[in-house]
Amino acid sequence: MFSSYKVIIKGGGDLASAVAYKLHQSGFPVIITETSHPKMVRRAVSFGNSIYEKTWTVEGVTSDYVDSVEQVEEILSKGHIPVLIDPECKVLEQLNPTVLVDATLAKRNIKTSIKDAPIVIGLGPGFTAQENAHVVIETQRGHDLGKVILNGAAIPNTSIPGNIEGYTHERVFRAPNAGLLKTKVDIGDMVEKDDILCFVDETPVRAKISGVVRGMIHSDLMVKDGQKLGDVDPRKNERYCYTISDKGRAIAGGVLETILYFLNN
Repeated sequence: MFSSYKVIIKGGGDLASAVAYKLHQSGFPVIITETSHPKMVRRAVSFGNSIYEKTWTVEGVTSDYVDSVEQVEEILSKGHIPVLIDPECKVLEQLNPTVLVDATLAKRNIKTSIKDAPIVIGLGPGFTAQENAHVVIETQRGHDLGKVILNGAAIPNTSIPGNIEGYTHERVFRAPNAGLLKTKVDIGDMVEKDDILCFVDETPVRAKISGVVRGMIHSDLMVKDGQKLGDVDPRKNERYCYTISDKGRAIAGGVLETILYFLNN
């Protein structure tokens, strides 16, 4: 039914992938563009992880890394999601999508224009509906999470991680300095407070709380001082590491609602 309406999603992290999953399951052909070395935290539920693994499956939906736009149709015909390294999203001109979703969650607009596609959707801060996107989707947890904003902007970034069982900043671990990341644990591992999670150069990064490692960026990448490296979930439920979050599903629902609204009007 929607097979003629191509969707390009800028970004392959967990929230972008939640959107990709929802649209794919709803019958839309979805293409993801990413950077060459993406630093997504929740890699287990990120289609962008196919850049490292060549193919990656999230909740039964598979993505494949492709190195040229000519391979896109072949991957789509298999029922998979093609992932391209294209940080500038130059494939816009070649693929001519009906929908462009900027899901980079950069907290600012990075070269996305309302003229890029018939329907341009921005996730979170950095976008203003009717200025640089047709619609903005609220990404801040709370009453309005996933809200479709037809006029105006999303709530500004608070820099406060979501509250899980009373923990916010404590569950997130960050780079103590700039350097090369070497991970010591894997996503899904149970850790105790003060366990070493990784090293940045020679500096150890320890868990501030006990729980399960829900996310961690890929090892052997250069990171910046203060950069988010991963998070520990105090709920200790390993299943949460490998399934789309409630936040992701809410945002994805807002994107699907937006597309259907425009197609029906």
